[in-house]
Amino acid sequence: MKAILCSQYCQPDDLVLADLPDPVPEAGQAVIAIKAAALNFFDILMIQGKYQIKPPFPFSPGAEIAGVIESVGAGVTDLKAGDRVVASCGHNGAREKIALPAASIVKIPDNLDFDRAAGIIIIYGTALHALEDRASPKQGETLAVLGAAGGTGLAACELGKLMGLKVIACASSEEKLEFAKAHGAELTLNYAKEDLKEDLRRLTSGKGVDIIFDPVGGNYAEAALRATAWEGRFLVIGFAAGEIPKMPLNLALLKGCDIRGVFWGNWARLNPAKNRANLEKLVAWTAEGKISSHVDRTFPLSHTAEALKVLAGRKAMGKVILHP
Repeated sequence: MKAILCSQYCQPDDLVLADLPDPVPEAGQAVIAIKAAALNFFDILMIQGKYQIKPPFPFSPGAEIAGVIESVGAGVTDLKAGDRVVASCGHNGAREKIALPAASIVKIPDNLDFDRAAGIIIIYGTALHALEDRASPKQGETLAVLGAAGGTGLAACELGKLMGLKVIACASSEEKLEFAKAHGAELTLNYAKEDLKEDLRRLTSGKGVDIIFDPVGGNYAEAALRATAWEGRFLVIGFAAGEIPKMPLNLALLKGCDIRGVFWGNWARLNPAKNRANLEKLVAWTAEGKISSHVDRTFPLSHTAEALKVLAGRKAMGKVILHP
């Protein structure tokens, strides 16, 4: 089978398309013929050695996949060859086939295409965990989403609306803001032109924002924290801007607010049953059209470097998908 390999920490252009033996399922596993693999910003960090998870070499980027069951190992009774499925794999998605534990694989309905299915797991799983488990949301509260047109930001806009929150999309261009508005945002703020702190206060009539969803970090994080309401919740999702901000903790004291970390991957590992239930719910919502799982663009496996550079340049609005 073909696979994109990272054999040492490198840049996207240094990844190699290589041949590997086809996987064989062990007991409790199933082999999936991958039809779509979704990329995420952290894939870039992973191949550079800058991510908290460091797979052994050689590995492939790509942490979520959708495809068709090709074979199953001993003891697997709830999956069979031909089943359409989705799964989180952590890495090694940028290849033609993968063997995974059957318990981590979820079936998808026939009316859900592979591209949209592959993009559900991490961004919507992260956003659902952030908003449902970490944000303590109350109906009608305000939710400001930074990087609102990116994958995780877009998921937060859509899920926030489903949860009855008033969503404020924050992004760096009018095109991105219009896109976010079409996917659940009620209000918008262009932080390339406007003052993030002052305009979030203005949009909330001086009260401040109840929940900040921040996958961007950098210079925007402190400004957003300063715009929180009394007893607001600042959700730390990630650092797409590259810089990990250092927050003045007196702000948490003065506002009585919380800074809450959101590490979906570790939470999913520690809470597998709840995570599986979340994924099944997200698959159903996507098939029903309640969430979009919007695909920005697709690439063949041989163009993985180009796909990763789209993410690095923060050009994607929605998901970037590989077709092995």
